[in-house]
Amino acid sequence: MDAHFEKTVSNMQEVMARDGKALMISCKDGIAEAGGKAWATIETPKTHPMLSPIVYTVPVQLLAYFTATTKGTDVDQPRNLAKSVTVE
Repeated sequence: MDAHFEKTVSNMQEVMARDGKALMISCKDGIAEAGGKAWATIETPKTHPMLSPIVYTVPVQLLAYFTATTKGTDVDQPRNLAKSVTVE
């Protein structure tokens, strides 16, 4: 877990407080520390912080791909990308 973990868990709790569904992707320790209150979890192996972006990218990309194909959208033509990217 890194310096952003607590902030991410706080954001996840805000989503759930507004009746949103939060999918948590983390190692076993992270899921336990967050309290396991997420709608669903994907457990990843515990890795060095420098390698974690690589490990977490795989399930996120697969989730995006299967969601798009289930919805019947073209995965090679993303729409409204600028609307989904936020800057802090």
